Amino acid sequence: MEDLLCDMCEERCEHPETICRAKAEMLPENTVQQLAETFKVLGDGTRIKILQLLTKREMCVCDIAETLSMGQSAISHQLRVLRAARLVKFRKVGKEAWYSLDDDHVVDLMRQGLEHISHT
Repeated sequence: MEDLLCDMCEERCEHPETICRAKAEMLPENTVQQLAETFKVLGDGTRIKILQLLTKREMCVCDIAETLSMGQSAISHQLRVLRAARLVKFRKVGKEAWYSLDDDHVVDLMRQGLEHISHT
């Protein structure tokens, strides 16, 4: 119980100017929802593995599936989720589907996430 009290103010003390500035700086609700959805997509281990593979090179679905020892249909499902979140893109070459990261922001997300967890 004592730990719960340590991270709280011992008495109620509001700072109106701070509250006003904080409210003005809040993200719009639709932006909050989009960001939450992106982080939800990133909250899956298989999708993280796929993104990590794609930070190094473009890969076809068959190669991703083989690398991760998974079926193509399971990989395709995860890639559809990643595409919907605009984290990956694909191109068709004949009958092959080649995937790559959507843009450099995805590389930055991965790099920053790795940096964050390595600083324990």
